[in-house]
Amino acid sequence: MFLRQIIVNTLLCILGLTGIILNRHNILLILISLEIMFLGINLNFLLVSVFINDSLGNLISLIILTVIGAESAVGLAILIVYFRVRGNIKTLQYAFLRN
Repeated sequence: MFLRQIIVNTLLCILGLTGIILNRHNILLILISLEIMFLGINLNFLLVSVFINDSLGNLISLIILTVIGAESAVGLAILIVYFRVRGNIKTLQYAFLRN
């Protein structure tokens, strides 16, 4: 059961990573893929914490969840403001930020 859950959590992390790599044109899908990837990592922390009977994994998972929640809120707020100013949120227009 433990190995099966580790495989599922790792597949969640890989699914999020491939979503980030494949969806370069839509910033919302990139944020959703990032959340899926962090969810897989968090579930791995929780599973290993339960397996070795240590509460440190629970604490790390809680800290990661709060940071992820704050990151999502700030990222979505920036996207809403950018959409109101520009009219769309496609990543092809962010090329001017590279210089």
